[in-house]
Amino acid sequence: MRELILKMSMSLDGFVAGPKGEAEWVFGADEEAKAWAVEKVWNASLHIMGSRSFQAMAPYWPTSTMAFAPPMNQIPKAVFSRQGPAILKVAAPTGELQPGAESWAQAHVASGDLVQEITRLKAGDGKPILAHGGASFARSLIAQNLVDEYVLTVHPIALGQGMAIFSDLPAPRPLKLVSSRTFPGGVVALIYRPA
Repeated sequence: MRELILKMSMSLDGFVAGPKGEAEWVFGADEEAKAWAVEKVWNASLHIMGSRSFQAMAPYWPTSTMAFAPPMNQIPKAVFSRQGPAILKVAAPTGELQPGAESWAQAHVASGDLVQEITRLKAGDGKPILAHGGASFARSLIAQNLVDEYVLTVHPIALGQGMAIFSDLPAPRPLKLVSSRTFPGGVVALIYRPA
């Protein structure tokens, strides 16, 4: 049985993006933090995301040469969307395709009940399922208590306002810190599990 890991970057004041989805600060200059994050992204058998994240990522990663591109392209995807298979018709990437780029067009589309779909995906064998978000998808996973591990990278920036992922909790949720790591550029990686 696979676990579901939610991997999110957040600001010091707890936002995963600005009010309009601004998240340029996520790809900062801390090379050691990036290398750690790429390793985490590789440690998955499936990448899952909401429809807005899918629509933003599908035209970008197939031609990207960033260190994140190989795992983002080569690991299978599942997109959660009420649109059904129509979500796979995103703008075709322009430029040279990287190995595994076709995985975006071959993503599994989950359009049923979130809890049932996640339960079915977790029943598979292999490495963990890695959820990327966006904010509303992450909030839904958290509110339904579907996350087995939280991998949160806290960046040294305060946004003042923005999109939060813990705002739909029906009640306080105790978590247990499993590990933490501080990087030279000020990013702090925190791994939590339900207490």
